[in-house]
Amino acid sequence: MSETTAPVVSSASATAVSSGTVTGSATPRGRRGRIALRGLQVLLALFYAIASALPKLIAHSSAVESFDRMGWGSAGMYAIGALELAGAIGLLVPVLQSVAAMGLGAMMVGAFVVQMTMFDGRYAATPLVLLVPLAFIAWARRSHNTDLLRLLRRQG
Repeated sequence: MSETTAPVVSSASATAVSSGTVTGSATPRGRRGRIALRGLQVLLALFYAIASALPKLIAHSSAVESFDRMGWGSAGMYAIGALELAGAIGLLVPVLQSVAAMGLGAMMVGAFVVQMTMFDGRYAATPLVLLVPLAFIAWARRSHNTDLLRLLRRQG
């Protein structure tokens, strides 16, 4: 190989190779972790699309009743349903995964506050339980944020 075609080896990867550890996607543990994380994202996307957004978007009686009780009416119900559906789709799009998880996480904080203030905390644990995997996804997929920024800058 000539000097121009020689592979570039960073000091971190050279240290890892010399110490006998293998890093990156070549390890089975890393692959299993990525598959598990992707599975979690698919499950959450299905939950948000079907169990959470759909009742709001089709104006199911339970959703209508809840939003009327809060005083948000159908406009609030449709807006929240659309945001949940957008977040569910975003969890499946690689460049949007972290941002979608952060957006849904922010909505879960709001849902917790609403549950505590308007519904006497009856189902307040649900948004908190959902916040944990959303925060993990946002953190684990945070490298996609730079890709998204790069795409947005290229458009502008």
